[in-house]
Amino acid sequence: MSTHASDPLAALGSLPGVADAVDSVRKAVDRVYGHRVMRRRSNEISSEAALRGARGSAALSGADWALEEVRRRTDFSADAEARTVGAALRLGAEAGQLLSIWRQSPMRVLARLHLVASGDAGIPGGSAAMAGSGTVGDSVGRPRLDGETVDEPLVDAPLPSPSEVAGRLDGLAELIVAGGEAPALVTAAIVHGELLALRPFTSYNGLVARAAERIVLIGSGLDPKAICPAEVGHAEQGSAAYLAAFEGYLSGTPEGVGGWIAHCGRSVELGVRESTAVCEALQRGAA
Repeated sequence: MSTHASDPLAALGSLPGVADAVDSVRKAVDRVYGHRVMRRRSNEISSEAALRGARGSAALSGADWALEEVRRRTDFSADAEARTVGAALRLGAEAGQLLSIWRQSPMRVLARLHLVASGDAGIPGGSAAMAGSGTVGDSVGRPRLDGETVDEPLVDAPLPSPSEVAGRLDGLAELIVAGGEAPALVTAAIVHGELLALRPFTSYNGLVARAAERIVLIGSGLDPKAICPAEVGHAEQGSAAYLAAFEGYLSGTPEGVGGWIAHCGRSVELGVRESTAVCEALQRGAA
């Protein structure tokens, strides 16, 4: 049995509001998984959740496009917003392919996510996505070095030094590989918050952080069919609420970290609500 001393993520379950958030998320997820449409058309729900999640994540990174515009577009290289949306879509598609690797080598997964977001991973149109994006080719897929700048449109908190980034990433990876008894929501929220705090890459850190959160939620078994897009909820609650909760995480106080976890939990619940609406629409024949 793990103890809280050896399983620090599990200890976070006792922070203010966290137990209630974990319980509420579990109940919400169970409800949507029990929907009758899920028995026959879960693949459609998963695909729609990925699309809507990508739209939500891109919105938080400054590309707030209507869902139908995201659905309609085929070219995502025209400008910075288009590249952001394209990166979010690619990450949504890639996340499910990395589940088995995450628990063994989270650093390898993070590198892959940044490669995919940057369009430099053997993806058709990848070089076009890189062109004019301000991303230096040799900085893609690795933590930033001294003197390298970070392009992150939403978060302007002080940047940790590369040496601090390296140490904290190693610590986070060790926790993931070791596993433990922490609820999926807690682990997902901490992975998200820590990556957002560190901003380890020169670009696309917010998109990568939210994709990593998604990987944890799916791979943990909480949302194995990937139908509960937390990114939808993060966007729906708005950038101001997102940043306020993130400031709480950065504070390191029990209330602040607990508030961030609860915020992430509410985002999952809003993602559940979105997929429930899709189920209802499919049931009525409206989608």
